[in-house]
Amino acid sequence: MRLEGRRALVTGAAHGIGLACAQAFAREGADVVLADIDAAGVEGAAKAIVAKTGRKAVGLACDIADAMAARAMVAQAAQAIGPLDILVNNAGILAPGDILTTTLEDFDRVLAVNLRAVFVIGQAVAQAMVAGGIKGAIINMSSINAVLAIPNQVPYVTSKGAINQLTKTMALGLAPHGIRVNAIGPGTIATDILKGVMKDEAARRGVLARTPLKRFGEPDEIGRVAVFLASEDASYMTGQTIYPDGGRLALNYTVAVD
Repeated sequence: MRLEGRRALVTGAAHGIGLACAQAFAREGADVVLADIDAAGVEGAAKAIVAKTGRKAVGLACDIADAMAARAMVAQAAQAIGPLDILVNNAGILAPGDILTTTLEDFDRVLAVNLRAVFVIGQAVAQAMVAGGIKGAIINMSSINAVLAIPNQVPYVTSKGAINQLTKTMALGLAPHGIRVNAIGPGTIATDILKGVMKDEAARRGVLARTPLKRFGEPDEIGRVAVFLASEDASYMTGQTIYPDGGRLALNYTVAVD
Protein backbone atom coordinates (compact mmCIF):
# COMPACT_ATOMS: atom_id res chain seq x y z
CA MET A 1 0.00 0.00 0.00
CA ARG A 2 1.44 3.31 -1.13
CA LEU A 3 0.23 5.45 1.80
CA GLU A 4 0.76 3.09 4.73
CA GLY A 5 1.11 5.08 7.95
CA ARG A 6 0.20 8.41 6.36
CA ARG A 7 -2.37 10.86 7.77
CA ALA A 8 -4.61 12.88 5.45
CA LEU A 9 -7.14 15.70 5.71
CA VAL A 10 -9.65 16.06 2.86
CA THR A 11 -12.10 18.97 2.69
CA GLY A 12 -15.48 18.75 0.98
CA ALA A 13 -15.35 15.03 1.71
CA ALA A 14 -18.96 14.10 2.46
CA HIS A 15 -19.69 13.41 -1.19
CA GLY A 16 -18.28 13.32 -4.71
CA ILE A 17 -14.62 13.86 -5.49
CA GLY A 18 -13.62 14.63 -1.89
CA LEU A 19 -15.15 11.41 -0.63
CA ALA A 20 -13.50 9.46 -3.44
CA CYS A 21 -10.10 10.91 -2.45
CA ALA A 22 -10.61 9.98 1.21
CA GLN A 23 -11.70 6.46 0.25
CA ALA A 24 -8.72 6.02 -2.06
CA PHE A 25 -6.30 7.19 0.63
CA ALA A 26 -7.77 4.75 3.17
CA ARG A 27 -7.55 1.86 0.69
CA GLU A 28 -3.85 2.68 0.30
CA GLY A 29 -3.25 2.57 4.06
CA ALA A 30 -3.74 6.14 5.25
CA ASP A 31 -5.80 7.35 8.20
CA VAL A 32 -8.11 10.16 7.11
CA VAL A 33 -10.06 13.13 8.43
CA LEU A 34 -13.02 14.13 6.30
CA ALA A 35 -14.19 17.73 6.68
CA ASP A 36 -17.43 19.11 5.27
CA ILE A 37 -20.20 21.57 6.07
CA ASP A 38 -22.61 18.61 5.86
CA ALA A 39 -22.23 17.23 9.40
CA ALA A 40 -24.42 14.15 8.98
CA GLY A 41 -22.98 13.33 5.57
CA VAL A 42 -19.35 13.56 6.61
CA GLU A 43 -19.87 11.53 9.78
CA GLY A 44 -21.61 8.80 7.82
CA ALA A 45 -18.90 8.81 5.17
CA ALA A 46 -16.18 8.43 7.81
CA LYS A 47 -17.98 5.51 9.47
CA ALA A 48 -18.34 3.78 6.11
CA ILE A 49 -14.60 4.11 5.44
CA VAL A 50 -13.79 2.58 8.82
CA ALA A 51 -16.14 -0.32 8.15
CA LYS A 52 -14.78 -0.96 4.67
CA THR A 53 -11.04 -0.44 5.14
CA GLY A 54 -10.33 -0.77 8.85
CA ARG A 55 -8.39 2.48 8.75
CA LYS A 56 -9.05 5.30 11.19
CA ALA A 57 -11.45 7.84 9.68
CA VAL A 58 -12.98 10.85 11.42
CA GLY A 59 -15.65 13.22 10.14
CA LEU A 60 -15.52 16.88 11.16
CA ALA A 61 -18.22 19.44 10.41
CA CYS A 62 -16.80 22.83 9.40
CA ASP A 63 -17.74 25.89 7.38
CA ILE A 64 -14.34 26.55 5.85
CA ALA A 65 -15.43 30.00 4.68
CA ASP A 66 -14.95 30.95 8.34
CA ALA A 67 -11.17 31.30 8.67
CA MET A 68 -11.11 30.83 12.44
CA ALA A 69 -13.27 27.70 12.18
CA ALA A 70 -11.07 26.36 9.39
CA ARG A 71 -7.89 26.79 11.43
CA ALA A 72 -9.53 25.15 14.43
CA MET A 73 -10.62 22.25 12.22
CA VAL A 74 -7.02 21.68 11.09
CA ALA A 75 -5.94 21.49 14.74
CA GLN A 76 -8.82 19.07 15.51
CA ALA A 77 -7.79 16.88 12.58
CA ALA A 78 -4.24 16.57 13.87
CA GLN A 79 -5.51 15.78 17.36
CA ALA A 80 -7.78 13.07 15.94
CA ILE A 81 -5.28 11.10 13.83
CA GLY A 82 -1.85 12.62 14.48
CA PRO A 83 0.32 15.13 12.60
CA LEU A 84 -0.97 15.57 9.04
CA ASP A 85 1.29 14.77 6.10
CA ILE A 86 -1.34 14.92 3.32
CA LEU A 87 -3.89 17.65 2.61
CA VAL A 88 -6.48 17.75 -0.16
CA ASN A 89 -8.14 21.15 -0.50
CA ASN A 90 -11.20 19.92 -2.38
CA ALA A 91 -14.23 21.83 -1.09
CA GLY A 92 -15.82 24.13 -3.64
CA ILE A 93 -19.10 25.84 -4.52
CA LEU A 94 -20.74 27.47 -7.53
CA ALA A 95 -22.80 30.64 -8.00
CA PRO A 96 -24.02 31.35 -11.55
CA GLY A 97 -23.61 34.79 -13.05
CA ASP A 98 -21.83 36.55 -15.90
CA ILE A 99 -19.86 39.77 -15.70
CA LEU A 100 -23.04 41.85 -15.96
CA THR A 101 -25.12 39.96 -13.40
CA THR A 102 -22.82 38.42 -10.77
CA THR A 103 -23.42 40.00 -7.39
CA LEU A 104 -20.59 41.02 -5.11
CA GLU A 105 -22.07 38.77 -2.43
CA ASP A 106 -21.93 35.71 -4.70
CA PHE A 107 -18.42 36.56 -5.87
CA ASP A 108 -17.17 36.89 -2.30
CA ARG A 109 -19.02 33.76 -1.16
CA VAL A 110 -17.49 31.55 -3.86
CA LEU A 111 -13.97 32.90 -3.42
CA ALA A 112 -14.22 32.50 0.36
CA VAL A 113 -14.67 28.73 -0.07
CA ASN A 114 -12.84 28.01 -3.32
CA LEU A 115 -9.78 30.22 -2.83
CA ARG A 116 -9.41 31.90 0.54
CA ALA A 117 -10.07 28.66 2.45
CA VAL A 118 -7.44 26.89 0.35
CA PHE A 119 -4.95 29.53 1.46
CA VAL A 120 -6.07 29.44 5.11
CA ILE A 121 -6.12 25.65 5.44
CA GLY A 122 -3.04 25.18 3.25
CA GLN A 123 -1.11 27.68 5.37
CA ALA A 124 -2.18 26.10 8.66
CA VAL A 125 -1.26 22.59 7.51
CA ALA A 126 2.03 23.76 5.98
CA GLN A 127 3.02 25.61 9.13
CA ALA A 128 2.41 22.47 11.18
CA MET A 129 4.37 20.34 8.71
CA VAL A 130 7.34 22.72 8.83
CA ALA A 131 7.24 22.94 12.62
CA GLY A 132 7.19 19.14 12.84
CA GLY A 133 9.82 18.56 10.16
CA ILE A 134 7.26 16.67 8.08
CA LYS A 135 7.91 16.32 4.35
CA GLY A 136 4.30 16.08 3.24
CA ALA A 137 2.13 16.63 0.19
CA ILE A 138 -0.58 19.22 -0.42
CA ILE A 139 -3.08 18.82 -3.26
CA ASN A 140 -5.40 21.63 -4.35
CA MET A 141 -8.49 20.93 -6.45
CA SER A 142 -8.44 23.04 -9.58
CA SER A 143 -10.54 22.47 -12.73
CA ILE A 144 -10.33 22.55 -16.50
CA ASN A 145 -12.20 25.83 -15.98
CA ALA A 146 -8.99 27.34 -14.69
CA VAL A 147 -8.10 27.33 -18.39
CA LEU A 148 -11.44 27.16 -20.21
CA ALA A 149 -13.74 29.98 -19.12
CA ILE A 150 -17.52 29.71 -18.79
CA PRO A 151 -19.18 33.12 -19.26
CA ASN A 152 -21.97 32.49 -16.75
CA GLN A 153 -19.68 31.15 -13.99
CA VAL A 154 -17.53 34.20 -13.28
CA PRO A 155 -16.81 33.51 -9.58
CA TYR A 156 -16.03 29.83 -10.10
CA VAL A 157 -13.67 30.14 -13.06
CA THR A 158 -11.91 33.07 -11.39
CA SER A 159 -11.36 31.02 -8.24
CA LYS A 160 -9.99 28.04 -10.17
CA GLY A 161 -7.61 30.15 -12.24
CA ALA A 162 -6.27 31.60 -9.00
CA ILE A 163 -5.88 28.10 -7.52
CA ASN A 164 -3.33 27.24 -10.21
CA GLN A 165 -1.18 30.25 -9.31
CA LEU A 166 -1.62 29.69 -5.57
CA THR A 167 -0.46 26.10 -6.09
CA LYS A 168 2.69 27.29 -7.83
CA THR A 169 3.59 29.88 -5.23
CA MET A 170 2.90 27.43 -2.39
CA ALA A 171 5.12 24.88 -4.11
CA LEU A 172 7.98 27.34 -4.45
CA GLY A 173 7.70 28.55 -0.88
CA LEU A 174 7.54 25.05 0.60
CA ALA A 175 10.11 23.30 -1.61
CA PRO A 176 12.98 24.13 0.79
CA HIS A 177 11.07 22.24 3.48
CA GLY A 178 10.54 19.14 1.37
CA ILE A 179 6.79 19.73 1.06
CA ARG A 180 5.32 19.16 -2.40
CA VAL A 181 2.26 21.09 -3.63
CA ASN A 182 0.34 20.11 -6.76
CA ALA A 183 -3.18 20.50 -8.12
CA ILE A 184 -5.73 18.36 -9.93
CA GLY A 185 -7.91 19.93 -12.61
CA PRO A 186 -10.80 17.54 -13.31
CA GLY A 187 -12.93 17.62 -16.41
CA THR A 188 -16.60 16.62 -16.21
CA ILE A 189 -16.95 14.10 -13.38
CA ALA A 190 -20.05 12.00 -12.68
CA THR A 191 -20.90 13.28 -9.22
CA ASP A 192 -24.47 13.14 -7.89
CA ILE A 193 -24.97 16.81 -8.80
CA LEU A 194 -23.82 16.26 -12.38
CA LYS A 195 -26.00 13.19 -12.80
CA GLY A 196 -29.01 15.35 -12.01
CA VAL A 197 -28.02 18.03 -14.50
CA MET A 198 -27.16 15.53 -17.21
CA LYS A 199 -30.68 14.12 -17.32
CA ASP A 200 -31.07 16.81 -19.98
CA GLU A 201 -30.02 14.93 -23.13
CA ALA A 202 -28.94 18.07 -24.98
CA ALA A 203 -26.70 19.11 -22.10
CA ARG A 204 -25.23 15.63 -21.87
CA ARG A 205 -24.45 15.47 -25.57
CA GLY A 206 -23.00 18.97 -25.48
CA VAL A 207 -20.43 17.93 -22.86
CA LEU A 208 -19.63 14.60 -24.52
CA ALA A 209 -19.12 16.30 -27.87
CA ARG A 210 -16.19 18.13 -26.28
CA THR A 211 -14.74 15.05 -24.58
CA PRO A 212 -12.60 12.80 -26.81
CA LEU A 213 -12.98 9.77 -24.52
CA LYS A 214 -16.76 10.17 -24.96
CA ARG A 215 -17.71 9.62 -21.32
CA PHE A 216 -17.79 11.42 -18.00
CA GLY A 217 -15.04 10.74 -15.51
CA GLU A 218 -15.74 8.93 -12.24
CA PRO A 219 -14.88 10.38 -8.81
CA ASP A 220 -12.64 7.38 -8.10
CA GLU A 221 -10.53 8.27 -11.14
CA ILE A 222 -9.73 11.59 -9.46
CA GLY A 223 -9.08 9.79 -6.17
CA ARG A 224 -6.45 7.65 -7.85
CA VAL A 225 -4.71 10.76 -9.21
CA ALA A 226 -4.71 12.18 -5.68
CA VAL A 227 -3.10 8.98 -4.37
CA PHE A 228 -0.39 9.29 -7.01
CA LEU A 229 0.35 12.92 -6.12
CA ALA A 230 0.42 12.15 -2.39
CA SER A 231 2.69 9.13 -2.79
CA GLU A 232 6.39 8.70 -3.46
CA ASP A 233 5.48 7.91 -7.07
CA ALA A 234 5.26 11.70 -7.51
CA SER A 235 8.35 12.49 -5.43
CA TYR A 236 9.86 14.81 -8.07
CA MET A 237 6.63 16.65 -8.87
CA THR A 238 5.71 20.00 -7.37
CA GLY A 239 3.98 23.13 -8.64
CA GLN A 240 2.08 21.16 -11.29
CA THR A 241 -1.59 20.88 -12.23
CA ILE A 242 -2.66 17.52 -13.67
CA TYR A 243 -5.81 17.50 -15.80
CA PRO A 244 -7.78 14.21 -15.81
CA ASP A 245 -10.30 15.52 -18.35
CA GLY A 246 -10.89 12.81 -20.95
CA GLY A 247 -8.83 14.83 -23.44
CA ARG A 248 -10.96 17.95 -23.29
CA LEU A 249 -8.19 20.54 -22.95
CA ALA A 250 -6.36 19.06 -25.94
CA LEU A 251 -9.45 19.21 -28.17
CA ASN A 252 -9.58 21.78 -30.97
CA TYR A 253 -12.88 20.57 -32.42
CA THR A 254 -16.00 18.65 -31.41
CA VAL A 255 -16.34 14.90 -31.82
CA ALA A 256 -19.37 12.89 -32.91
CA VAL A 257 -21.33 11.48 -29.97
CA ASP A 258 -22.33 7.83 -30.16
